[in-house]
Amino acid sequence: RTVWRQRDTSVTEVGKTVGVFLLRAALPDRPGSLGAVATAMGTVGADINAVEIVEKYEGYAVDDFMVELPTGVLADSLVSVCTAIDGVQLLWLSHYPEQWGLQGDVDVLNHMTEYPERAEEILTLESPEVFRVTWAALIDREAARVLAKTDLAPDLDPEGIAALGPLAAVRSDELPNGWLPGWNDTLIAVAPFRGTTSIVLARRGGPEFLPSELARLRHLAALAT
Repeated sequence: RTVWRQRDTSVTEVGKTVGVFLLRAALPDRPGSLGAVATAMGTVGADINAVEIVEKYEGYAVDDFMVELPTGVLADSLVSVCTAIDGVQLLWLSHYPEQWGLQGDVDVLNHMTEYPERAEEILTLESPEVFRVTWAALIDREAARVLAKTDLAPDLDPEGIAALGPLAAVRSDELPNGWLPGWNDTLIAVAPFRGTTSIVLARRGGPEFLPSELARLRHLAALAT
């Protein structure tokens, strides 16, 4: 996408710590682009804790930055300095938990290997950190029943599960506002495990799931069986 979306980045009182943000940006695939973004962020006092290349396309790459802002610095400053760089497009900016790390895939694989009988549940419960999603659920497709879910996941009855759409194939989708009473638009990613179970990942509002994220989800779901 070429239009950035911002979510939950305001603070109610100047002088309070803004905290940690997930920033997703499209950068020109040329030497110096990443350095230019890092330098720009440094001008507003931002501390980059981690960087991950999410996707590469012809001529540009999509990168995720975990950025910590000092007390009194608003998230709007990140928007200004990043969009001022030629060829850089800000795709997403939102608050994010401090414990996020780039070793998420390795950590969850180790945990799944240690407890193979619980691998599907482990992947589900650790998905918010591994995939930077709002919630996740493990669903028995045939029984239309939730087997495990993270704290922020809704209570899904058979009708709510049906609203998620097909669960037997790897796919992503956007659920419209009101797909579940009291819930706004939600982006989901789905992957089946072997047997009758599937994992559903969800982001309220975004960012959208990229092909590389679906590939990671497919890979981890395959290793969980």
